[in-house]
Amino acid sequence: MQSSIQVGVNGDAVWVKVEGKGNFLNSGNLKEFTREMVNRGYREFVVDLENCAMMDSTFMGTMAGVALRLKELGHGHLHVVHCGERSRNLLMGLGLDQIFDIHSNGAAAPQCELLQGEKTNGFATEQKKQVNADMLDAHEALCQAVPQNFSRFKDVLDYLKQDLHHETPSN
Repeated sequence: MQSSIQVGVNGDAVWVKVEGKGNFLNSGNLKEFTREMVNRGYREFVVDLENCAMMDSTFMGTMAGVALRLKELGHGHLHVVHCGERSRNLLMGLGLDQIFDIHSNGAAAPQCELLQGEKTNGFATEQKKQVNADMLDAHEALCQAVPQNFSRFKDVLDYLKQDLHHETPSN
C-alpha cells in the first residue's frame, strides 16, 4: 500500500491528511513540516486520519511532539479528526487524549493552498541516522506527554540511543 501525507493551509489552520500508514518512514517529514509551520506562526493543526490504515509509536510520538510544542508556546491545539476506533484506542492507550483533541468525525479537509503529497516508499541508508533521531525524539515526546509511557518504551529508547551513539560507517 502506498503511503503519503498531504499537507495544506486553510486560513489559520494547518491540515495534515494521512493516506495509508503513519509510521517512522514519514514521521520525519511531518516533524519538519510542522516545525516550519509553527515557526511561521501557525498554532492550529488538524490531523485527518480518515484514510489512515495504521500508526506506529513513532508517528504518534511525532504528533505528541507537535502538541507539546504548542503547549510550551502557550497557545494552539492539535486536533485529530475522522479517528476510527482502532486509531482512537492506540492514541488513548498512550494517554495522548490528554494533550490533544480526538474526534471520530469532523469537517472534510478543505480545499487548501499548497496541498502537496509526499510519497514515502523507502529511504536510503544515509537517512537511517536521521530516522533513528526522529524516532528517539518521538518516543521521548510520548514519555514527556504521559510519564507512564516511559516503562512501555524504555527498551526502545535505550536501543535508539545506543544505535545513534555507536553508529558504524557502512561499507
